[in-house]
Amino acid sequence: MILQLFTMFVLATVFAFSEEEGLEYTGILAKHHAGGQKVQQIRVKREIPEQCDRQELLTNEMVWTGNYAHAKVPDQCKSTFVHTTGHLQPIKLHPELETYGELETLSFIKKMQKRGDLLLIDSRKEKWYRYMTIPGAINMPFHHFTYREQYEFRFEEALRELGVKIINEEGKYDFTHVKTILIFCNGPWCSQSPKMIHALLEIGYPPKKIKWYRGGMQSWLGAGMTSVKR
Repeated sequence: MILQLFTMFVLATVFAFSEEEGLEYTGILAKHHAGGQKVQQIRVKREIPEQCDRQELLTNEMVWTGNYAHAKVPDQCKSTFVHTTGHLQPIKLHPELETYGELETLSFIKKMQKRGDLLLIDSRKEKWYRYMTIPGAINMPFHHFTYREQYEFRFEEALRELGVKIINEEGKYDFTHVKTILIFCNGPWCSQSPKMIHALLEIGYPPKKIKWYRGGMQSWLGAGMTSVKR
């Protein structure tokens, strides 16, 4: 019986993986609110220019020399990022809280198109969100949560959006119908999303309902994924 259950679990895991295999290339259609009542349909995928999709041309020297991308690598195939800012964040913020990578984030966005209980959240300040974000993300700046006494209206407005019922002004909340949220910020060195997550945990938000995309915008863009400007 145990062997049968284990076999079923393995097969289910393999099936789930194969179902999402290749999703980064085929992409998924995501709704993105572009301000006001305007909603855009955006295909979210790895955007690899044709001249970059020739793996046989890449050598160790070309991939890892100096600043990693050799001068001979076409400009369309490489990106440069600031890597001297912030503080590196741990992989796990809480034992019951899942840390996501790019494929898990993409799968989350796909499921979000048909489910109202999932929410992708850009926790950066508004000017960063408007400059560039992940399609489908809404903006809930981290400081509205970490400094909730100063941003009481914004904080309570955000809680209602998350499905939290405010019972009283003494910090009593009902989390029975909260949404499952995926939070990100600038990169693995950025502390904004961890600060927001810790603030949510402090008020009692269920950790199993919180997912964290640690890589954030830097890893997203580094993998060649679709981004959007507001």
